[in-house]
Amino acid sequence: MSSALTDLFPHPIVQAPMAGGVSVPQLAAAVSEAGGLGFLAAGYKTADGMYQEIKQLRGLTSRPFGVNLFMPQPEYAESGAVEVYAHQLAGEAAWYETELGDPDSGRDDGYDAKLAVLLDNPVAVVSFHFGVPSRDVLDSLRRAGTFTLVTATTAEEALAVERAGADAVIAQGVEAGGHQGTHRDIPENDGSGIGLLSLIAQIREAVSIPVVAAGGVMRGSQIAAVLAAGASAAQLGTAFLATPESGANALHKQALTNPLFARTELTRAFSGRPARGLVNRFLREHGPYAPAAYPEIHHLTSPLRKAAAKAGDAQGMALWAGQGHRMARELPAGELVEVLVGELDAARTALSAKGDLR
Repeated sequence: MSSALTDLFPHPIVQAPMAGGVSVPQLAAAVSEAGGLGFLAAGYKTADGMYQEIKQLRGLTSRPFGVNLFMPQPEYAESGAVEVYAHQLAGEAAWYETELGDPDSGRDDGYDAKLAVLLDNPVAVVSFHFGVPSRDVLDSLRRAGTFTLVTATTAEEALAVERAGADAVIAQGVEAGGHQGTHRDIPENDGSGIGLLSLIAQIREAVSIPVVAAGGVMRGSQIAAVLAAGASAAQLGTAFLATPESGANALHKQALTNPLFARTELTRAFSGRPARGLVNRFLREHGPYAPAAYPEIHHLTSPLRKAAAKAGDAQGMALWAGQGHRMARELPAGELVEVLVGELDAARTALSAKGDLR
């Protein structure tokens, strides 16, 4: 791992930024205090909302932490497809006694305003999802003393990250829960994602910047595996989703290990972009018909998801989860970091012992 990154957190464990109210300051603080790197998710928040969470987190820990931003999205031309999907969801709106959201509620997620806050009030790390920021943005953050990470799902995307001047790349395997951080949303590529270990190898051969591995990692032995494959650290999301500090809905936490939700799928049903979640009724019924229209579909379904949660109906919620969800542990976040470190050390010791026997 590059010294600029290792100096920030002693253990190679990054808590993934999970938007939608999951990655709250209490979770990030607990992870950072335990020696990992805690993260806030600025996605779907206002610039002021992000700033208030940063202030709150700074009151909980003096250790480094990160903030994640969503990149602005290009215009979506086929408004007719969104209208057709809205018509299909009319029954859902009636069932939950709510209105559908406005699909034209905004495309840039307050990107420029959030950047301005992060340049005026620098944090240790800023990461980006859904694309690559400009070199000017990355250089400005570097001058402010901020380490930058950008998600990539292919070696080609990792090359774009390196060329733009980011300090490191997050290799996101297809196993990852939540939204795939593809730089361009190409429907023809649905289902063609790359597994994490293969992706790490491909990216390591393509770029020279450090790699943070993300996707389905739930145990210290898996962290050891991605480190052995060439990653500098592992980013875990679903593993921290079930912790008491997580802001996830209780139904979401329970669903991770509920036998009723046996598997995950990548779906566009809730947001219009491929995202991995537990298979429930909403995903099954609407996933095949959802258009490639992000964030329009996200805005459209937002009231439905909130109403389902309020009604206690997990079958209508977006239950984001990685492929390792059944391995989730309901431990306090700091204790989970300690357990993962112990498992990592044990895996390394076992590998070393096997080497000595040869």
